[in-house]
Amino acid sequence: MLSRCSVYAKNFSICCSHIFREVNGKILPARSYHVLSATVGQKEHRRSMGRHPAIPVASVMALRHASGGKVTTVADVMPEIPSIAAIPDAPAVPAAPAVAPVDVLAEGAEPTFESIGLGGWSPVGMVQQCMEYLHIGLDIPWWGVIAIGTVVVRTLIFPLVLVAQRNAAKMNNHLPQLQVLQMKMSEARQSGNQIESARYAQEMMQFMKDKEMNPLKNMIVPLAQAPLFISFFMGLRGMANAPVASMREGGLFWFTDLTVCDPFYLLPILTSATMYLTIEMGTDAAKLSSQNMQTMRYVLRALPLVILPFTVNFPAAILTYWACSNFISLVQVGFLRIPRVRNYFRIDPLVTHKAEVLPMKKKGFVKGLQDSWTNMKITRELEERKRIDEISFQRAGQGPIVKTYKYDPTKPRPPNAVAAKKR
Repeated sequence: MLSRCSVYAKNFSICCSHIFREVNGKILPARSYHVLSATVGQKEHRRSMGRHPAIPVASVMALRHASGGKVTTVADVMPEIPSIAAIPDAPAVPAAPAVAPVDVLAEGAEPTFESIGLGGWSPVGMVQQCMEYLHIGLDIPWWGVIAIGTVVVRTLIFPLVLVAQRNAAKMNNHLPQLQVLQMKMSEARQSGNQIESARYAQEMMQFMKDKEMNPLKNMIVPLAQAPLFISFFMGLRGMANAPVASMREGGLFWFTDLTVCDPFYLLPILTSATMYLTIEMGTDAAKLSSQNMQTMRYVLRALPLVILPFTVNFPAAILTYWACSNFISLVQVGFLRIPRVRNYFRIDPLVTHKAEVLPMKKKGFVKGLQDSWTNMKITRELEERKRIDEISFQRAGQGPIVKTYKYDPTKPRPPNAVAAKKR
């Protein structure tokens, strides 16, 4: 009797084929089993099997062909197939992150300075906030905002301008007496007479106190204007660098864009020209008795030309403020030259002194530099002499006594020397 059993296993592609023959009452295998490829698509390895390709199926089955005996199962041929673990469920889809709400500007509206990093409670931030209020609240163009801010600031420091003008008028009217005392003090210093120099300096201080004059009052306006100028400068530069979008069309005439430099270089030239006129009118109204002010005046005259190459790269907003400030200074100085205005503000009328009457003659730029260098050399020599004298006195006090006499006065002199002296 001939029987055959074939076994197919899922996902293993295994084909087991046995042919049995009954001989003398015993069942003997005629052929051995065959193992095919473990993976579908690879080359099959089999023996003595030509017409039984292994095809994976969805289950394990046992077939019997012309059999009258026992059927061979999978458990008889191969070990138990391990069970496959259950596939886990797919993870949940993560929730979308929360998106911060975005402020949507209405058509024609401008972002606040706070949203673009401007403003604050520093001096620069307060200047920017005031400009924002004038532009947004009062709907004033940016060039008008800068001009109004300049006028307000210069109006606030106008009382200090009056103080400086009163002091300058008094020093100009008493210039001959101040120059006499200054010349005496300089001569005493050059001769090395420190006592006389100190005495004349004391007389000059007392004279200025009696006449209610103080050279430091002439510096009160620049000292008060410096922090305001720096605040406006840094505030406008920050607004131009941000930039504030509306400033690109907030200019006037040829400089419509305030965030860039003037393409025609007219604003830098105008700023330097008005600065020169301000220095000329200001120094004429505030002549000082100090000889060094002649040199300082030449330095101030050269200042507008020195800063011109740097101002050409400034944004138009900064130059607009600077030019407006210079124009206001010119108006103030010209306004305070009117006699009625000077009487109203209790400013003494200016006295014009002839050059022949003044003790100090006017010197040129080169001569003034030479005199200044000479005074510096004399001052340095006097200080060096004073230092050497102090060292010599210190050595004389700490060192041994130097013998400067022939006989010791603390000891009796020999008789022969006394007799020789009487002869």
